[in-house]
Formats: sequence, structure tokens, C-alpha cells
Amino acid sequence: MRTHNDFLQVIPMIRFFRSALLRAVCVLAFATPALANVDIQHWTAANGARVYFVESHVLPILDVQVDFDAGAARDPGGLSGLAGMTHGLLDSGAGGLDEDALAEKLSDLGARLSGSADNDRAGLSLRTLASAREREGALALMRTVLTAPEFPATVLEREKARAIASLREADTKPDQIGAKRFAKALYGDHPYGRSATVESIAAITRDDVLAHYRRHYVASRAVVSIVGDVTREQAEAIALQLTGDLPAGEPLPPIADVTMPKAATERIAHPANQSHIFVGQPVSRRGDPDFFPLQVGNYILGGGGFVSRLTKEVREKRGYAYSVYSYFSPQRQPGPFQIGLQTQRAQAADALKVVDETLATFIANGPTADELKAAKRNLVDGFSLRLDSNRKLLDSLATIGFYGLPLDWLNKFQERVEAVTAAQVKEAFQRRLSADHMVRVIVAGD
Repeated sequence: MRTHNDFLQVIPMIRFFRSALLRAVCVLAFATPALANVDIQHWTAANGARVYFVESHVLPILDVQVDFDAGAARDPGGLSGLAGMTHGLLDSGAGGLDEDALAEKLSDLGARLSGSADNDRAGLSLRTLASAREREGALALMRTVLTAPEFPATVLEREKARAIASLREADTKPDQIGAKRFAKALYGDHPYGRSATVESIAAITRDDVLAHYRRHYVASRAVVSIVGDVTREQAEAIALQLTGDLPAGEPLPPIADVTMPKAATERIAHPANQSHIFVGQPVSRRGDPDFFPLQVGNYILGGGGFVSRLTKEVREKRGYAYSVYSYFSPQRQPGPFQIGLQTQRAQAADALKVVDETLATFIANGPTADELKAAKRNLVDGFSLRLDSNRKLLDSLATIGFYGLPLDWLNKFQERVEAVTAAQVKEAFQRRLSADHMVRVIVAGD
């Protein structure tokens, strides 16, 4: 399958960055404090596209992202992988230009066009210099790719063959086998539980790709995120330029609710020397009111690297694994809470027992005062690093826009972390994590 990395056309932009770099050095010391108060402007364009804009003249660069409700959760039954294939083929030919011609034009402009797709959304992003020639040329190409893709049949067959070869290889690797089975164990037949297969990719036709594109890449469900060296008036024009030729589109049915799984342990035979262990359950949506207590608590449990409880218990005290982690991944429907580690297969049962005991102790007792203080300090102090570039700010802005999070979400982040109490962490973990729904998948643990 074609990936977003294939989409990248990276050109050094040396001439322009010489002057840009000098400006950046001069303003660097002032850039981070400015991000402590991110002014997000939001409006809905006449065609229904929702627009989120942060005006920043610190660097002569423009970052733009356009997302659609076109992720894997919209794959029809039997065609898992269609959303990713459609997204990956957007640049395979558009507006009379083949993929080589598109790449060459991007190269000439020194622009970078990329994209990403996940369960919920699929979209394209552009980084270009803000100078008129480069900005206008790059935006015109992005508009062409978004609004006039051609999906050549020969490229589709090539990408299907590549995807099938990749799937066959992945189906031999314990980590990727485990990830697929873990998703299936958590979500069953829900769209979040489906994965592309050799059969589903082989079944995709060009008509399927066209139908997916025409239904999902529409103006009324476009979310346009813009960060950089343009004015509000220019941002309004850019949003219309990129989405103005898209059809309005029809409302989509909601993604089905997630049914909580029953607790179970699945063991998958594999000749690997290391057991791959996955533990978790569906927990949180984007905008979840428990977001901050769960995130602060998870930092203490398994998200804080070497200072986390799981690392201390599993790695430092017993040497069962080099690394062990946990995280919450909010999505439109409840995304997973997951603990993961690899260990020698002979000690997989002992390692899993330590994981279970550590999780159970944390749920029962919550964090200590010292753990809570250290976790909040690290999350608050590290927050600015998540916004120290236009690219990172664009990622956060696109998430806020797509999921309809409050416009002050970034500005209130540190304050809300600081407000979390030990009692809130304990209560949230007890209410949201249940032994009745915790599933375990162990590859090479037989």
C-alpha cells in the first residue's frame, strides 16, 4: 500500500531557509512563551467546511491540513483497507498530472505534501514557504490533489500488489500479529476491530476507490487547519480555494457504539524467542471528561518511561523486559487503554502476573503524593515541547478541529493538569478500568 511517506516530496529550500533561519534564531527565545497562549480563530466557510487558524508571523512558513471523516472506520464490510488505499492514491495522478509530474512541481516549489489516515480521519497536509510564488503554487497543487484525483488503474494494481506483499510479511511478525489480534479482541466486529487482509485488498476495485472518495471527501465534512505566516483574510481564501470545488456531500451515519469485551486471554502460537504481551480494554473518547485524571495517572502507571511503576516493577526489580509501557488512545468511539511489553517466553507468565498486580494495586490505591507531584511537573514542563514548531501546533489544531474540542484546550492544558488530584486519578481508574473487560493477547507465550 502506498504510505504517506511515499507522498513526501522534500526539497531543502536552501535559498529561502538561509534568510528564514536567521529570523528563526532571532525569535527563537520568544517563540515558546508566545505559544503559552495560542489564539485559535475558528469559522465555518460558506460551503460548510470548518476552519481553524493560528496566525503566526514568526517564520515565513505556512502549514495547512485538510481532514475528512474518511478513516478506516468507514471501510465497507469485506473491503478493509479501502480508506487507506484511497487516501494513498490521491497523489497518483490528478488534474492531468501523473505522480511524477506532481512530484516534480512540488520539488520546484520546495514544498512538502504529506498525509495520514487512521480509524477516524484521513487528510492531506502541506508545508510551504509563505512567499507569494511558492505559497500560491503549492496551494494550487494541493487543491488539484484534493479535488481532482484520477486514481489510475495501473497505479491501483501496483499499490494493491505492494500492500498484499506487505500484509503477507506482516502476518509472520509476532508484534504485528499481536496488534491485529488485540484490536480484534477489544472490538470484535466493530470497525475499530477490522484490519486489512490479503483478501480484502485484492477485492478493492477502482470503482470502490472512486465511490469512497466521492462519498467522504466532501466540503461539508472538511476540517481545514491553517498555521503560519498569512492573515485572516488570506486564510479564509485558502480554505475556500482548497475545498470550494468539492461537492457538499450528504450526512454520514454515526460510527457504531463500541460493545465492551468480556475479559479473556488469547494465546497465539509463534516460534519467536520473545513473547509479545498486550493487555487492555476500550476506555476513552476524544473530549472525555476523565481525560486529565487518566493521562496524569497513566504517566505514573506506565507512560512516564523509566520513572513509571510498570518499568520499576517489570524491568528494574525483576528484569523481565527492556521496556514496558501503557497509554490511553482516545478516538471518536472509545479508544484503547493498552499495556505492552516483550519478554522471554519462559517468563511470560511471571511477567504478566507482575503487570496484573501492578495495575490492580494502582487501581485500588491510586498514586502517592510524590508520584502525583512529579507526574504533573513533567507533564506541565514538557507541554511546551508539544507546541514548539508550527508543524506540531498544526497537529494539535487539526485534532481540536476534527473532534470539536474547546478552542482553549491548549491554553488550559497545564492548568487542568495542575488541578488533578490523587483522589480523581484513583476514582477515574476505578470507574473506567474493569477486570471484567480486560483482555490479554500473548503471542509466542504458549
